[in-house]
Amino acid sequence: MLDIKKEQEKFIERCKNLKGLSDLTIKAYRIDLNQFSHFMRDRNYLNKNDISEYLSMLYRNYKPKSAKRKTACIKTFYKYMETEEIIVNNPFHKITIKHKEPLMLPRTIPLSCIHNILRYAYEKYQTAQTMYQKEAALRNIITIELLFSTGMRVSEVTQLNIQNIDLDEGTIHIMGKGNKERIMCISDKKICDMIHLYLVMRIKTRPYLLVNKLGNRLSQQSIRNMLNEYAEATRAPMHITPHMFRHTFATELHNEDIDIRYIQQFLGHSSITTTQIYTHISTGKAKAILKAKHPRNKMLLPISEILTSNL
Repeated sequence: MLDIKKEQEKFIERCKNLKGLSDLTIKAYRIDLNQFSHFMRDRNYLNKNDISEYLSMLYRNYKPKSAKRKTACIKTFYKYMETEEIIVNNPFHKITIKHKEPLMLPRTIPLSCIHNILRYAYEKYQTAQTMYQKEAALRNIITIELLFSTGMRVSEVTQLNIQNIDLDEGTIHIMGKGNKERIMCISDKKICDMIHLYLVMRIKTRPYLLVNKLGNRLSQQSIRNMLNEYAEATRAPMHITPHMFRHTFATELHNEDIDIRYIQQFLGHSSITTTQIYTHISTGKAKAILKAKHPRNKMLLPISEILTSNL
């Protein structure tokens, strides 16, 4: 008889040891598999109708992206069991998944808003009263500068160690999703100089680049809390998340006509398809293109006279 719990644990171990997945991905897999087991506890794990019912439930109760991820996890688990000959027939071969994830444009931050947040961050450093306050303020400046200037994921920023940064060359060695490595450049030398100052100033010596007051690695939640504080202080017109800096980085580069293949490399995307969400045209650029290129703008019509006569 199939011991599904046992096979799930073996699958998780396989993902850890052979696939090199991150701790966050492993945690998500475990949650998804436990949720699936809970739903299927009184059902047949090899019955396609029972599995189809579960998949339908996912798309009813979760956002399309979350449902798609959970579905992919279960599908990969069954593929593993088929490959290892734990099951003879894989029910997913008979299941058609027709749910289509809607195209969502990436949420970006207005450049004026980023400018205000950075200005506030620098003011916090200048008005700091103690050495620790200066250290924390400088750390926050570096965090925001790295998010915006490199497009790194917040998880990648928090995982940086001192040895990952070459301040002379202005490069960062990044370990991305799926243990994929890439080299990113810091385009402004002043940011490298600030990182050097921060490392000299730091009270506690640890291998991590960004540390909290205990000297431990700065957490993703701490960065989110800091951005919330700074956004509120500068009266930002939206809720700002670390990932929005990544979206803004990519979108603004595309608006400057940077080749999408370079942006793909900067972001560490395996597939160009993932990067293509940034090929939308911003409103400002769309207006400029239409104003310069649309043939209607070359037609001389008495609009001014009509408007003037009616004022």
